[in-house]
Amino acid sequence: MSSAPPRLVLASGSASRRALLAAAGVAFTAEAPAIDEDAVKRALKAEGAPLPRAAAALAELKARRISARHPAALVLGADSMLECEGRWFDKARDTAEARRHLRFLAGREHRHVTAAVLMQEETPLWQHVEEARLAMRPFGEAFLDGYLAAVGEAVCASVGCYQLEGRGLQLFERIEGEYHGILGLPLLAVLGQLRRYGALAS
Repeated sequence: MSSAPPRLVLASGSASRRALLAAAGVAFTAEAPAIDEDAVKRALKAEGAPLPRAAAALAELKARRISARHPAALVLGADSMLECEGRWFDKARDTAEARRHLRFLAGREHRHVTAAVLMQEETPLWQHVEEARLAMRPFGEAFLDGYLAAVGEAVCASVGCYQLEGRGLQLFERIEGEYHGILGLPLLAVLGQLRRYGALAS
């Protein structure tokens, strides 16, 4: 008799990550880990950690926190980070901060890194990091006003203050990287590992 597939828990409160998994037909539950991401990022930055390692460390920390509660489950942790001219960006706290972020990014190229970790019994099984490069086009205040008015509070939901699945695509002139990774989850790589560990049919 074959054993039941392991339960998958997404260690995230991200609506975008939940939507990506759901759209791909993956059965899962989601639980947001209670960690002080800002404090962890400050410590990593002070240590001189490169962006990919910082994103991977945060993804693992999230997964470990949830894996401690659900040791038998497969736990998927993920984190996305953005760097432009040496500056790390977090999610904007409000639309005023989002405006400042977008003004800085306009006309510049930035790096977007997404890390994913699968864990079981607090033991990492797999880790993956994907990097994208995005060039945001120059734009004026009238466009920025219209964009912020149309997107509303959702502008604070993602690092970089853009949603490529919607109106945020208008912010860019060039994008190099895996689309789903920019949205918050390197989905093709994740699906392959879920098949490997029996959470998806192969």
